[in-house]
Amino acid sequence: MLAAIAGGADAQVEAALDIIARADPDVLLLTDLDWDYRAEALLALCARLRAKGLDYSHFFAAQPNTGIDSGLDLDGNGRVGEARDAQGYGRFTGQHGMALVSKLPIGATQDFSGFLWGDLPESRIASADLPEGAETALRLSSTAHWDVTVKTAAGQLHLWAFAATPPVFDGPEDRNGRRNADEIGFWRHYLDGALAERPAAAPFVLIGKANLDPDRGAGRRTAMRDLLEDPRFQDAAPTGPGAPEAAPLATADFGGSVGPLRLDYILPAAGIKVTGAGVIWSETAARASDHRLVFLDLALP
Repeated sequence: MLAAIAGGADAQVEAALDIIARADPDVLLLTDLDWDYRAEALLALCARLRAKGLDYSHFFAAQPNTGIDSGLDLDGNGRVGEARDAQGYGRFTGQHGMALVSKLPIGATQDFSGFLWGDLPESRIASADLPEGAETALRLSSTAHWDVTVKTAAGQLHLWAFAATPPVFDGPEDRNGRRNADEIGFWRHYLDGALAERPAAAPFVLIGKANLDPDRGAGRRTAMRDLLEDPRFQDAAPTGPGAPEAAPLATADFGGSVGPLRLDYILPAAGIKVTGAGVIWSETAARASDHRLVFLDLALP
């Protein structure tokens, strides 16, 4: 991936860079970006963006759970140490990680990636058909859950960032579906004050890849509906020119029998003024990813 970013000839990388430059966000959450210890790939990406006039001199990219061996045979195939036995799916540590880059200074951060799935109130782990010991070893985050403070001219803004597992690629036990729902539900418990970790008394924005459509496709869709209907959040329902007619709020399109789905979200706290919102649909965006870039413009008090 580092070679593809630095080389300037990879069609997907170049398309992604063009889409980011078009949006020109002050803060950007990148998902499915491989993590490495020295952040060489992320720094190379930021250098390419700097050449396009976007200066992301601040970033947060803690080690994700992807590829970290759980020590358990999570998929029950009689072998351990494989990609599906990791804390989050990954053939190597950091595969399919995430990073947050910013033009604005970054302040205090909290990384909840070590939070155990079994410690979540009303957790679904007991019905996930996992091996003995999983409840005291398996983390909730398939990738990561972060609370990252961004320092704006109007004060601090907390970004609650995450990337949840797709609720598919399992069996009738619906292990990934249960985990996906609980990864999404984490934020409501966090806001409720039901966890040892407590949110700061400051404006917040939930941002991430939930991998769950409230109305279409696989998964426990009520988890997404519960979040969208929570009055403490607001949904600007972003869309954009070229969006699928059958699913105008979609943020991803996998074609075939799956089709377009709304999987990616930016949900500000109810008191924040939203001045603009959209999803970028274009041929270039389709070359960059199955997912589309979602943006919101916010006016802080």
